[in-house]
Amino acid sequence: MEYYPDYTRTRLEQLERKIGNLIYGRRCQPLELLVSPEAGRISCEEAKKLPYRPASLGEQFGPDFATFWFKVKFQVPQEFAGERVDLLWGSNSEATLWIDGRSIQGLNQEPNGARLDAVLLKHARGGELLDLQIEMACNRYFGAVKSPVNHISPYLLDQCEIAVFDQQAFEIYHDLCVLRELEKEQLKDLDKTWGGKLLYELNRFANTFNPDDRSTWQEAHQILKALYNNRNGTCTHELSAIGHAHIDTAWLWPLAETYRKCVRTFSTATNYMEEYPEYRFACSQAQQYKWIKQRNPDLYERIKACVKKGQFIPVGGTWVEPDCNIPSGEALIRQFLFGQRFFQEEFGIRCQEFWNPDVFGYNGQLPQIMRECGIRRFLTQKLSWNRFNKPHHHTFIWEGIDGSSVITHFPPTDTYNGCVSIEELRNSGRLYRDNYRSRHGYLLFGHGDGGGGPTKSMLERLRRVRDLQGVPRTAQRTPTEFFDLLEKDCSDWVRKVGELYFEYHRGTYTTQAATKRGNRRSEQLMHELEFLYAMGSTDAYPREKINSLWETVLINQFHDILPGSSIDLVYQDAEKDYARIAAEGGKLRDAALSTLAGDGQELRVINTTPFARREVVQDASGSLRYVEAPSYGIGTEAKCPDMVTLTESSDGFILENAHLRAVLDKGGNLLSLLHKESGRESIAGPSNQLLIYDDKPTNFDAWDVDPFHMETETLCPAAHSSEVVSRDPLKVAVRFERKIGNASSMTQVVSLAADSCRLEFSCSVDWRESEKMLKVAHTVNVRAMEASYEMQFGIAKRPTHFNTPYDLARYEVPGHRFADLSEPGFGVALLSESKYGYSAHGNVLRMSLLRAPKYPDATADIGHHQFSFALLPHCGMLEESNLVVAEAIAFNYPLLLTNGSATPGSFAQVVSGRLVLDTIKRAEDSDDLVLRLYEPLGHRGVAQVRLAGRITQATYTNALEEPTEPATVKDGILEIPYRPFQIITVKVSKEAGQ
Repeated sequence: MEYYPDYTRTRLEQLERKIGNLIYGRRCQPLELLVSPEAGRISCEEAKKLPYRPASLGEQFGPDFATFWFKVKFQVPQEFAGERVDLLWGSNSEATLWIDGRSIQGLNQEPNGARLDAVLLKHARGGELLDLQIEMACNRYFGAVKSPVNHISPYLLDQCEIAVFDQQAFEIYHDLCVLRELEKEQLKDLDKTWGGKLLYELNRFANTFNPDDRSTWQEAHQILKALYNNRNGTCTHELSAIGHAHIDTAWLWPLAETYRKCVRTFSTATNYMEEYPEYRFACSQAQQYKWIKQRNPDLYERIKACVKKGQFIPVGGTWVEPDCNIPSGEALIRQFLFGQRFFQEEFGIRCQEFWNPDVFGYNGQLPQIMRECGIRRFLTQKLSWNRFNKPHHHTFIWEGIDGSSVITHFPPTDTYNGCVSIEELRNSGRLYRDNYRSRHGYLLFGHGDGGGGPTKSMLERLRRVRDLQGVPRTAQRTPTEFFDLLEKDCSDWVRKVGELYFEYHRGTYTTQAATKRGNRRSEQLMHELEFLYAMGSTDAYPREKINSLWETVLINQFHDILPGSSIDLVYQDAEKDYARIAAEGGKLRDAALSTLAGDGQELRVINTTPFARREVVQDASGSLRYVEAPSYGIGTEAKCPDMVTLTESSDGFILENAHLRAVLDKGGNLLSLLHKESGRESIAGPSNQLLIYDDKPTNFDAWDVDPFHMETETLCPAAHSSEVVSRDPLKVAVRFERKIGNASSMTQVVSLAADSCRLEFSCSVDWRESEKMLKVAHTVNVRAMEASYEMQFGIAKRPTHFNTPYDLARYEVPGHRFADLSEPGFGVALLSESKYGYSAHGNVLRMSLLRAPKYPDATADIGHHQFSFALLPHCGMLEESNLVVAEAIAFNYPLLLTNGSATPGSFAQVVSGRLVLDTIKRAEDSDDLVLRLYEPLGHRGVAQVRLAGRITQATYTNALEEPTEPATVKDGILEIPYRPFQIITVKVSKEAGQ
């Protein structure tokens, strides 16, 4: 043989294609091919009742997300007797094969992911009549397809036939594919001796194999088989593989389509498991299992059977794969609580790993939340996308802000949609950043995002690389098997402490503001419902209704819904969901309030927060009242110790009470905010500055805010009108009318209430901009190297400078109800009731208010918005008291007003210590009370908690409400030791709490 490798490689590639075409040689056309009118997303049984007409190859279908059902009849030719017979279907769309009312397999056609074949008969007799139904969805893995300029529909029916499957051609084809790809790796770093042998033997195969002479096939095939006898050395990278589909619960398609993606994907997976007993498929998201259970019980039973065999692996332990920046801490616990309980009840499985590979950052309390929910391992890969600082490790211990830790692994191939190419398999070892400490990596393979999962070609490749020289030693393993190997093998573990900040997709803290507001309001409503009913009669506890509402909240926290990165259809659904939660939850809340307040017409104030409150409220008639209410209790009207004044001049307005003196000019600029207790001026420059930015990211419109947006800052014009709208001694307010950007406007009301420590800004915006971003900025009289941002059950500290690439990467960060700048003796907090995007540079605190991206939803954020923020000056550093935490909670939870005769008093309160009593609810499996507390700012101590009535028995539990150890009760008061940022769950028996 002369050496001409380029010619040889081209020859082999062409031969590979020819052999691929031999897999289905003999074919047969249908006796009958009928199609329904556009049908919508209906069941198979409903589809049988539709009218049908003849269809033909070459016919186009649409529009996007339309559905058509086909009836197809074949008669198997006698010459097919004894052979395996497969369906070949091509509609350039997603489709499902149904036989006798059962979903058999998905049929998908994508440029890089065709799945056109499905087994119909393993051993044909010849002459059989086959009656099939095929459900065609006018969408693909990634949703709708942009039609070409000529407006021809992309959903084209171009294949419908049955064919004889040639097993020998199939095996030769896959043997050649793997070896040919491996040989090409010598152009990179494959051992040249091994690469040379591969090229020589493959050339010899090409000389021997004649596609038209079957007598040459066996000899040629033996040449390929012999190459597979070349094994790896003693020490090599060990790769565990797991099938995966990562079905986004919504993204470029609506929730209704996700169910069908699940049907297609899960039907295919269970179908393939019969042919490939070594096949392991990991699937997260309990919600998706529940859809199948409710709507396709036959498929669900197949899934359960495969779970029992250890092939279909429930993973993750959450209801959906949630965003981890925006949901509250309690909502994240409920993701695990609902998910783990579902998997336990349905499959007898407790997930040990949090499976969340595609989320835009991971807050620093997740390790503790995981451990509290039975999770001790974590898998993701998203941080491989970081733009400034790539992760230093693929395998490490992740330690949360409280000290809890989990074993963490990032698959070295940096994808959750592996294709099992030789290049990808070799990259796992080549790119693994921990080879010096560990030799194990994980490969997640299969078509994902839009579902689909592994193909037979992927499974065939894995069979061939179990131990092939030059390729990591590879086997399919479950997550438990992989992590067990990893833990035994890895040495000198490194630790990563605190949040896993994602240096990308920072726009997701702000995009789709209405959805984020709906989420915050829904989380608050669920908090109120659970407390109100926990304090009432156990007979009236609407457990099923509350859990149903929670499930809707949790679905919408999926990592492409809540962050704002889905199409408009998804947000139409979310708007309806939040409206339903508000309506149904509101009725439940009103009923509970009525029961708690009792009969009578006296004003009663219900405080659903963990801090005692004295503040101004507005009653049903619009009158202002000063009220007081204890922690988690019932209060009444009280005498106000203060009055607020408003002074207007030609230059502006002065709003003043016993705590604050605010000066605003006629343009709405805040010029001064004097904090009387400290005597400190809070403002170091004009504040309440509305800023517009060009917002045209280089990629990922809805996801990203690129750093150069900071260079385009433009100050919005001053207000063109101002008017005093309230001069009541209990509350004063000034309204400002502003023009924003090119076509938008804002009405802003700045108010100060008697006895209040915070200055509030209520905004109503008509937002009509395109590719712009709106922020508000406050220049505060504080010098701090770090800003503190509230996060789930704690705070995250981040730099106020750009000293290092890690600092610069955090030019936009997530936060919850407040951001704070403090120095010894004094600080200023910016409070939010529905915003999550912040930035702090120097002494300027900015809150991101609105965006206007154009993809994937061209109408994102366009329309009317209402939101509020507040400034809260305070004595001392943030950590010196729970004042900022208490004020932020109060700003988000208005007191509830009703009429009744109930005796004022507290149902629950922390009487000493720094714990926050975040949640009071009924236990999942009993009428016991469950208390969830956390330490918010980094303190250590012992807290005392009192409930109405004496506590005689209490038990610590994990977040799944499983007992861990007895709690201490002294003189009817619960004593709880705590450490910095600890989350604590206590179960109190019904008798003890009454």
